[in-house]
Amino acid sequence: MAGIESKDIHKIVIACDAGMGSSVMLASQVRKQLKGEGIEVVHTPVNSIPGDADVVLCHAGLADRARASAPGVVLVPFQVFIGDPAVTRLIDTIKKGGTVDA
Repeated sequence: MAGIESKDIHKIVIACDAGMGSSVMLASQVRKQLKGEGIEVVHTPVNSIPGDADVVLCHAGLADRARASAPGVVLVPFQVFIGDPAVTRLIDTIKKGGTVDA
């Protein structure tokens, strides 16, 4: 998949492993940053990514599992839960318009 236009993003899923603590913080941060954009932000276990996800954010270590769980969905892997450049780029692209690359 090449990517998705920012205007076509309606649901962002933060996929995590069992713990869910860090991903809850990240989901809350992304939700705040995208307030008013009309985008639902949820977190789920990496093996249970919902079929209506437009973009999946997950730690780079879980990227292969996320791709297997949600084939064809734009995946944005990141390294750190707070302040990662990949997450910042996603937020900026959604706010300014453009394509989020897979």
